[in-house]
Amino acid sequence: MRYLTFLLLLLTVACRQQPKTVISPWTTYDESTELAASAKHESPKLRYKLIQSKILDKNDIWKCIAGQIADFSEKDYQELSPFILDRDINSIQSHIRSGELTYERLTQWYLYRIVKFENDPEKFLNAIVAINPNAVAEARESDKNKTAADHPIYGMPILLKDNIDAEGMPTTAGAVALKNNRAPDAFIVERIKEKGAVILGKTNLSEWANYLCLSCPNGYSAVGGQTLNPYGRKIFDTGGSSSGSAVAMAANYAAAAVGTETSGSITSPSSANSVVGLKPTVGLLSRSGIVPISSTLDTPGPITRNISDNALLLSAMSGEDSADPATKDIPKNKKYWEDLSAYSLKGVRLGIIKDYLKDSVYRQAVGKIVEMGGIAVEFEPEQSKLEGFGTLLNADMKIDLADYLNKYASQEVPFRSVSDISDFNKQDSLVKIPYGQARFEGILNEKISGDEHAALKNRLHQEGVSFFEIPMVKYQLDVILSVNNRNAGFAAAAKYPCLTIPMGYRKSGEPAGLTLITRPYQEDKLLKIGYGFEQGTKMRQPLRQ
Repeated sequence: MRYLTFLLLLLTVACRQQPKTVISPWTTYDESTELAASAKHESPKLRYKLIQSKILDKNDIWKCIAGQIADFSEKDYQELSPFILDRDINSIQSHIRSGELTYERLTQWYLYRIVKFENDPEKFLNAIVAINPNAVAEARESDKNKTAADHPIYGMPILLKDNIDAEGMPTTAGAVALKNNRAPDAFIVERIKEKGAVILGKTNLSEWANYLCLSCPNGYSAVGGQTLNPYGRKIFDTGGSSSGSAVAMAANYAAAAVGTETSGSITSPSSANSVVGLKPTVGLLSRSGIVPISSTLDTPGPITRNISDNALLLSAMSGEDSADPATKDIPKNKKYWEDLSAYSLKGVRLGIIKDYLKDSVYRQAVGKIVEMGGIAVEFEPEQSKLEGFGTLLNADMKIDLADYLNKYASQEVPFRSVSDISDFNKQDSLVKIPYGQARFEGILNEKISGDEHAALKNRLHQEGVSFFEIPMVKYQLDVILSVNNRNAGFAAAAKYPCLTIPMGYRKSGEPAGLTLITRPYQEDKLLKIGYGFEQGTKMRQPLRQ
């Protein structure tokens, strides 16, 4: 009898220890039919040569997640969804304060959702390339230490573009050459952690931040495969290069995400995926520990589903970094999320580019702002081509990538220059560079002298500033309104901040973004105007999943 009782007890304990969620293994499928169909697409950006990664095994990610959600079920997911799905950070925090939610359950909900969709051959987006193996444990500690919270980002799961160093996960920039690159936290990651946020994982991107090939699809990397737009899988462009971060936000895979931009790499994918993306003033956020293109133009920035979350993440990342001279004397300790609702669009002077009014979605957005009291001032911008922009990027990356590899890359990475990586890529090029590496070849062929390089930086900066300042001064404009990333090159050259907000959808259903551009360190103005437009129009349509 005792033996039988003991056996029943063992069986009961064993049953209790069975995981609520068992993740089915990912099986690579035959994508030849999909590739043949995409080859006929009218846009070269949607003609895929590969969709699934030949480098990353999704099952390695699932193994990392499995133990963290073993006690989390579909029932838990459904019960908690009303408190998390498409909720802003302040709303989520209110549910945690009320006891309806915990940081641990919040983190598990996002991990469960990632598997739920990324492990489905009909729904995956290839947005995630790595998961923090300690994410849930860190969230559990957040629950224990709630009294330490002094910033709204506390306990929130955050995703990072995979060119940003984060301890415990590789930083690949999407490239096979950096597959084993493990480096300490980038400065902005340190700042996020100091505020108590949880780094959830890494997102896919256009390989080398879109500076590898020419007519390749946005959102493709050898490591992560082809990122897909959730508003139209294999139908709409994801934008690039921060495609994974924008897609992950649209798909509700985290509370917020970080992207990076040299020219359009935040504004493009944010617009394409109907989320909010901010490219800050160059220097407001540190670039230390981020795989670079250009130390002249690069910046990280927040990508979120709404303006208030964007302001929260921006404030959490900001800070002066002794390793990045561009951050010297930046505005300190600004709480960008405060007083957003107190700002009125009444009397705000908006520069409207006449030619863009041909775009019906843009025209309707301008009309809505005018209805809210904004003053629309139409103008025709100065004609300029930013001649030599590509030369600047080539010259910068030749220097800056080598600096990163020598200063930050781990010893497991044997490459120390663009030339080293280019030679490596030529081995088994069908896997490593199926779209070629024409931009890398351009870097290697760049022969500009040091003096010419310095003069080019100065000239492009002046041209970028003039493009905006001439109309802003002439018409006393607060901001200039653009579409998606159309004026990203000029904003990059000028080092001016840009904020893109969902402004509507094309007849096809493709998202479009309204992009606001203004002078350096006026991010608070952009966020307040953006908040007014967001709240006054409610243009973003959440995904139906």
